[in-house]
Amino acid sequence: MNIQFKDLIENAPLSPGIYKMYDGEGNLLYVGKAKNLLNRLRQYVDISKLENHKQVMRLLVKRVEWETTANEQDALILEQKLIKTSKPKYNIMLTDGKMYPMLALTKHKYPRLLKFRGKISQKKDVFGPYPSVSALNDTIKTIQRVCKLRTCNDTFMKNRSRPCLLYQIGRCSAPCCIPQKDYDKNVALARKILTGDSEPIIADLTKLMKNFSDKTDYENAAIIRDKIIALTTTTNRGIRQNQTYIPNLQWDKNVTELEDLLGLKLNCVGVFDNSHLFGKHPVGAMIAFGHEGFIKSSYRHFKLHDLSRAGNDIAMMEEFVNRAIKDIPQLDLIIVDGGPAQWNIAMKVSNGRIPVFGVTKGVVRNGDEHFIMPDGSTNRTIPKDSPLFLLLRTVRDEAHRFVITYHRSVRAKQLTASVLDEIEGIGPIRKKQLLQHYGSVHAIMDADLKSLSRVPGLGKSAAEKIYKYFHSEML
Repeated sequence: MNIQFKDLIENAPLSPGIYKMYDGEGNLLYVGKAKNLLNRLRQYVDISKLENHKQVMRLLVKRVEWETTANEQDALILEQKLIKTSKPKYNIMLTDGKMYPMLALTKHKYPRLLKFRGKISQKKDVFGPYPSVSALNDTIKTIQRVCKLRTCNDTFMKNRSRPCLLYQIGRCSAPCCIPQKDYDKNVALARKILTGDSEPIIADLTKLMKNFSDKTDYENAAIIRDKIIALTTTTNRGIRQNQTYIPNLQWDKNVTELEDLLGLKLNCVGVFDNSHLFGKHPVGAMIAFGHEGFIKSSYRHFKLHDLSRAGNDIAMMEEFVNRAIKDIPQLDLIIVDGGPAQWNIAMKVSNGRIPVFGVTKGVVRNGDEHFIMPDGSTNRTIPKDSPLFLLLRTVRDEAHRFVITYHRSVRAKQLTASVLDEIEGIGPIRKKQLLQHYGSVHAIMDADLKSLSRVPGLGKSAAEKIYKYFHSEML
């Protein structure tokens, strides 16, 4: 039985995501999340180490499926959604909906913004779940700053005779005491923010801020500026759970439409992007897709070999496309994220063997993209609300997500290595011990000598060297 289960999971990726286990009749038995899918699924191989109810479940498993996500937090949210909608028999932790926090707008003349854990009722519009209370609190603060909705309960509101402190600091419009003209508009605005539709709001606020500034009304311009900052921060933290997952693209139908547009047969398409920070940590990535969706086994990361190209997006693209073609010769189409320069360099590298298609960013990303066809002509005729346009935007954004995630990882690892490697006597083993004990370089830097001396296997002498390195100016 163990061998059979190992066969079921042998192709599982080393990526974050969720896994689903089915019995022989196709019934969904269990949904779980993982930071590393393969490592997590390996824990089911030895049945004796599982909890009692999972031992029973494990004996019934005949099929295992998985879905990768951008990070562990996205996996957590997807796990809960699947549990609530599919109700797998052996999930006993999340079926009551009380594990993760959510946000709601109540049904009231002046809807209240509140956080809660529990079952969803028809008395409130619910948004979430959120991966942590801190993420939820940040979202509430943003809504308060931008929309000034109340957070107090109905009883508190009815008994107020004057506005509370939240009104005084500009985080509530005080519907308890002050006549309201725009509360409904602000509620609608809050719903847009909570469902991820922040970019049009930010654009409108930017225009408004400029108008105030042009009129030298700097006080109101500063107020709008703070709203823009709050919205931008919230958007970047990824609170938009409705956009967490890849949309239902009907891959086969849409890839067939792309084939008809290009006059090509497409089994494996590679999409390229690269990233660097002012020329530092230059990396690239390629994602792949076909008629059945993303082809994760063909995803590739690239570290730049020729560092003289660092910071030059076109030169970097040349190296990455060239290496990918050698590694994955079966590519039927190359898609590059960029304009004519990126398209031209990819065409040069492919030397006519593989057609190249360009997805331009346009002046406003997700606004006026257009496309460069394999013959070099520009295509602006694909409707922006069409499934094909959505497919092209999605694969472009997936490549961007993939390379940015890798870039951040490389930066973090190189930063860690550069700091600890400068300390004499701290080799790979001790560096690993330190990071396992403290979790981050910043925590090591903040540790006192007594704390460092307690790190298993480090020793007093090494502890003194580390402490002296980070605190020498204080000695």
